[in-house]
Amino acid sequence: GKTGSGKTTILETICGLKKVQSGSVSLNGIEMTHASPAEREIGYVPQDGVLFHTMTVRDNLSFALELRKWNQRDINVRVEELAELLGISSLLNRTPFGLSGGETQRVSLGRALAARPSILCLDEPLSALDEDTRSEMCNLLTEVQRVTGVTTLHITHNASESERLGDIKLVITEGIVHSLSSDSTENSDGSAAENQTIETKPDPSARMKAQ
Repeated sequence: GKTGSGKTTILETICGLKKVQSGSVSLNGIEMTHASPAEREIGYVPQDGVLFHTMTVRDNLSFALELRKWNQRDINVRVEELAELLGISSLLNRTPFGLSGGETQRVSLGRALAARPSILCLDEPLSALDEDTRSEMCNLLTEVQRVTGVTTLHITHNASESERLGDIKLVITEGIVHSLSSDSTENSDGSAAENQTIETKPDPSARMKAQ
């Protein structure tokens, strides 16, 4: 969707960062409308990343695991796994100061994945990157999804990015989902199905607006 269409508001509502005014939120069939963000087991990467600048990259990756009382051996193993997957092993002892945009987003992605969330939510993580770095990150995100299998909600205003990364694509305007298309949808005879269209008519007073 375009800037201001409500994408971030919807994503933050799913993550529990915004209060639901109307309707409900369920994750994997479990009612989560009033659950705290911690109870939802969602990994979240905001547009500008989210790192503690006084900590090393290693400590940023291990932070959520320490809060969950993982033992140190398991923390070390998990951090090394993530560093290898994300190509940031050489950055583990550095602080976020001086990291490039792509490196910052790789570390932010690692933080979101550390505790093995059931859902990964990405808020335009590539929008501030140059074209070459964006292409590299698209490849990385595809590989991360393949390796981890985590269901990923990725919002963007870039149509080509959506086509490259999305298995299922939603078009959103003014907080309303207007269409749903899936690359893998087929008719019963095996032929490709036409895009399914979903029209919603919510109470205008409860319509979610982008912040």
